Amino acid sequence: MSKALGKRPAIVNLTKPTRSAFEPNKGAKKLTVSKLRTTSRPDDVERYYERTRNELADALVAIFKLQQPRQPLETLYRGVENICRHGAARELFDILRAQCESYLNGPLQQSIVRDGGSSNIDMLKAVYNHWGIWNSQSATIRSVFSYLDRSFLLNNKDFQQINDMALALFRKMTFSSVHSSPHGVGAKSLAGICDLVDYDRRGDSRFEPVLLRDSISMLHILNIYGRLFEPLFLKVSSAYLHEFAEELSAASLKSYISACEKLLSREDDRCNAFNFDSTTKRQLMNEAHSILIDNYSEKLLDGGSISKILDENSVESMKALYELLRLSGIQKRLRGPWEDYIKSSGSAIVNDTSRGDEMVVRLLEFRKALDIMVRDAFRKDDDFAHGLRQAFDSFINDKKNMASQSTGTSTVGEMIAKYIDILLRGGLKSLPTSLLSDVRDRVDAEQSGQASTGDEDAELDRQLDKALELFRFIEGKGVFEAFYKQDLARRILMGRSASADAERSMLAKLKSECGSDFTRNLEQMFKDQQMARDEMISYKTWREGNGHIKSKLDLNVSILSAAAWPTYPDTQLLLPDEVASQIEQFDAYYVNKHTGRRLTWKHSLAHCVVKASFNKGPKELLVSAYQAVVLTIFNQTDEPMLYQQIAESSGLSGQDLDRTLQSLACGKIRVLTKTPKGKEVNSTDTFVVNKSFSDPKFRIKINQIQLKETKEENKETHERVARDRQFETQAAIVRIMKSRKTMTHPNLVAEVINQTKKRGAVDTSEIKQNIEKLIEKDYLEREGSSYTYLA
Repeated sequence: MSKALGKRPAIVNLTKPTRSAFEPNKGAKKLTVSKLRTTSRPDDVERYYERTRNELADALVAIFKLQQPRQPLETLYRGVENICRHGAARELFDILRAQCESYLNGPLQQSIVRDGGSSNIDMLKAVYNHWGIWNSQSATIRSVFSYLDRSFLLNNKDFQQINDMALALFRKMTFSSVHSSPHGVGAKSLAGICDLVDYDRRGDSRFEPVLLRDSISMLHILNIYGRLFEPLFLKVSSAYLHEFAEELSAASLKSYISACEKLLSREDDRCNAFNFDSTTKRQLMNEAHSILIDNYSEKLLDGGSISKILDENSVESMKALYELLRLSGIQKRLRGPWEDYIKSSGSAIVNDTSRGDEMVVRLLEFRKALDIMVRDAFRKDDDFAHGLRQAFDSFINDKKNMASQSTGTSTVGEMIAKYIDILLRGGLKSLPTSLLSDVRDRVDAEQSGQASTGDEDAELDRQLDKALELFRFIEGKGVFEAFYKQDLARRILMGRSASADAERSMLAKLKSECGSDFTRNLEQMFKDQQMARDEMISYKTWREGNGHIKSKLDLNVSILSAAAWPTYPDTQLLLPDEVASQIEQFDAYYVNKHTGRRLTWKHSLAHCVVKASFNKGPKELLVSAYQAVVLTIFNQTDEPMLYQQIAESSGLSGQDLDRTLQSLACGKIRVLTKTPKGKEVNSTDTFVVNKSFSDPKFRIKINQIQLKETKEENKETHERVARDRQFETQAAIVRIMKSRKTMTHPNLVAEVINQTKKRGAVDTSEIKQNIEKLIEKDYLEREGSSYTYLA
C-alpha cells in the first residue's frame, strides 16, 4: 500500500525563522582568486611613458622632415591618450609647442630665407609654399594629438588648441617683425603682394593672379590682413592713384573720364576677384574718388570741355562723367555747365539767320539729343530735366535772340508756326528722319498706354506735341498766333492739309494750352468752311430753280468772316468774261439773301483747274487765279506778248505780275517760254506759249509763287503783332486805372503784368513807354511816383 503512495514530502517547521531569498545584502562578499599576478612596479610605468614621449618626439621630427613616423599613427594616438589619462596633458602640450616653435624658428625659417631670393615676390612665393607645407604638417600633428585637443585643450581656455597654436607660431615666425625689420620675411612678403597688384594695374606680364588670390587668403587665415596688410596696401594704392591722375591731368576731359572709369572698374573687380575685404574695397574706392574726382573737380566741371562732349553727342562719355561725379556726391554741380551749354548752343541756332528756315528742326533735333542725354546719361535725373527746361526758356525768350525786324517780336514763334504748317501739309514725309521716334520711344509709348509710335497718325501727333513743347517756352504767343492763322488759312482755302484729324487734334492742343480765347478765331475759320459748303449747295439749287443756263465753269466760293481770318490786300484782276459773270451772279444772290452783308473778293486766294492743249496732248493745270488769267490771255494769240501787254490784259502789276510770270516761265514746269532766258523777269521780256511742253502726268500742279510769303509781308505781320501788343498793354493800363483811379508806378506795373500774362510776358520798359503814351493822350496824369486816371 505504502509503495503505491510514493515518497512522502519533507516536514518543514514554519515556526523557525529562516533567511528570505529577497533579504538585502548586508555587506561586500570577499572574492578569492587563485594564482593572481601582482601589478607592474612604478618604474615600469615611468619607462612606458618615457618611451611614448620619445616616440612622439621622434614622430614630430619625422613630420617636420616630411617623413613617415616609425610608429603607426594609431599607436601614437593611443600613446597621447594614455599620457593625457595619466595626468601629463599639460606637460605634453608644452613639449609639443616647444618642438613646433623650435622647428618654425629654425629649419623652416631658414628654408624660407634660402628660397626667398632677392625680390619681394620670390619671398612671397617662399612664404606661401612653406605655409602650405606647414598646413599639411600641422594637419598630421592634429590627427596624432587630437585626444589632447579634444580633452585638455578644449576645456582649458588658458591654452590654444593645436590649430590656433600652429597659426600663431607661423604668424609670429613670419610677420612679427614687419615694422621693425623692413627687409625681413614678413615685410617683403607683404610688399610682394602689393607688387603683384601693381603689375596688374600696369598690365605687366609678370602678374600672377593665382598667387595673389592665395596670398590674400593666407593673410585672412593668419588674421593679419586688417592689421598689417590693409594699411600698407592703401598707402601704396594712394601713391599709385596720385601718379595716375597726374599723368592724365593734361589729357582731354573725354580721355580722363574714360581712363578713370576703366581704372575704378578694374579696382572694383580686383577687390571682388581676389578676396580683398569689403572694408579695404570701401576705403580704396573712397580714396580713388577723393584723388581722381574731388581733387580734379575743376577739370571735370570745365564748361568748355563739357560743351565739346555734348557737341559730339557722346552719351557714353557724359554718362561716365555723371557717374564719376555721383560717386563723390557732386553730380548736381554739373547742372551749371549743362545749362550754359544749352543756352549758348540754343542761342546760336536761333541767331543763325543763314539757316532760319531750319531753326525749328534744328531746335527739335537739339532738344531730342538733350532728352536722350537726360534719359540715358543722367538716369532721368529731374534736376537736369528741369535745368534743360529753364535753359530753353532762357534763350528762347532772350530779347537778343528773339528780336525780329526791330519790333521786339519773336522769330521763334514765327518759325514754330511755319514748322507746324509743314507738318500739317506734308505729314511725316516732310520730317527729317532724325526726328522720328526711336525704338526706346516706341517702347515707352506702348508701356504708357499710348498708341505705338509705329502708327503714322500717332507718330504725327507725337511730332506735333514736340513742336508744342517749344511753343510752351514762348512768353508772347502773339507772333505764333498771327503766323499760324495765316498758314491755317492757306491750308483750308487751298485744301492742302494732309490730315483733317491732325488739324482738329492740333486745334484741341492749342485750346488746352492757351484757352478758348486763343483759338476762337481759328475755330471760326473751320466753321466758315462748313458754312461755305452749305452756301454753295444752296446757291446751285437757286440757280437751277431760276432757270439759269448751266455753265461750263464750276464755281466754288469760300465766304470768310473778316474778323476771324487774316487780312488780305485788294488786288485788281481782269477776269475772263464767263468767270466775271458767274461772280456777279453769286454776289447778287448772296447780297439779296443776307441783307446788310457785302462781299469783298480776294482774288489772291483763288485757284482753279485750267485745260490746256499742247502739241503732245492735252493737260489739266492746277493754277492760281493770277496764273489762270495770264494763261487765258494767250487764247487770243499765238504770237509772243510783251511784258507790258500782259500787264494791261491781266490787270496785274509789280511783284504780283513778276512772280506769276516767273512761276509759268522760269520754274520746273514751263508752260510759257521767256525771251531772253533767265530766272528773273524783266519789263523788257517777251512770253509765248510753250507748244512743245510735255509731262508724264495729265494733271499738273504749277507752283503758286504768289502764295509764298514775301519779306515785306513778313515784316508787316511782325509790326502788326507789335502794334496789337501795345494796344493790349494800353488797354490794360486804362482798365486798371479806371478802376483804381490812383496807383503808384510799381503797383501799376505789377498789375499790368498780371493781367497780360496770359498773352505773354511784357517787359517793364514797354509798360513804361505805354504809360508815357497814355499821359501824352491825356488818359493819365503823373503826380510824383503815382498816376491818376483822367475821366
